[in-house]
Amino acid sequence: MLDDQSRVAVALLYDKIRSPKVVAKGRSSLAESILTIAEAADVPITEDHLLAETLSKLELNSEIPESLFRSVAIILAWVYRLQGKTPWDTDETNSREL
Repeated sequence: MLDDQSRVAVALLYDKIRSPKVVAKGRSSLAESILTIAEAADVPITEDHLLAETLSKLELNSEIPESLFRSVAIILAWVYRLQGKTPWDTDETNSREL
């Protein structure tokens, strides 16, 4: 179990055009705030301490490096499955289904 000082959170943004980028990161109370905001916005949350530590070393608004593509792709695939979507779905396709 991680203590509060070890708690780290990283938020990624993926627009399907560029590589995912780090849009928020923090430790301790800032990590808790990031998680609270994500939960309130129904953003899927997963726990991978090693990946979060690695991503937290990147600059804000920087794209993830190629060396992390596979690890992040696994998480993105999980998010797509949760939402019943695929990376190839368009907003137009999704809005027609509603």
